[in-house]
Amino acid sequence: MRRRRPERREILPDPVYNDLVVAKFINNVMDGGKKSIAEKIFYGAIKQVEGKTKAKDGLELFKKALENVAPVLEVKSKRIGGATYQVPIEVSERRRVALAMRWIISYAKARKGRTMADRLAAEIIAAANNDGASVKKKEDTHRMAEANKAFSHFR
Repeated sequence: MRRRRPERREILPDPVYNDLVVAKFINNVMDGGKKSIAEKIFYGAIKQVEGKTKAKDGLELFKKALENVAPVLEVKSKRIGGATYQVPIEVSERRRVALAMRWIISYAKARKGRTMADRLAAEIIAAANNDGASVKKKEDTHRMAEANKAFSHFR
């Protein structure tokens, strides 16, 4: 029998926007437990997004970017009779958001730019406009699931 899963920790909403999604994103940006630096990076990026796009609300653009990057389908390897199949499965809401955050942050890190805030702002703007590396990652994931639709009966 498997051991019980640990209970989920509740996180507090962030101090500026009072939003749980933002708090989670800041926690994902955080490196080595340095939360104040992660907050500076995120809020700086949102300020830049507002400046570059003339949007009144940078947070709205951030939410739109997350929505554009979140995948609906992904593939999971399943071993059936000695052969491994890539079986397409639907992604749960919690995992969709987690993947979107992870992809935006990792592709922002890979970008060229002076500060992490610059790179994050650029990636958020690109994702909100439905282009950029993180959106491409989502499309690749969907393409992979579509290509392996034949194995969906193994679900």
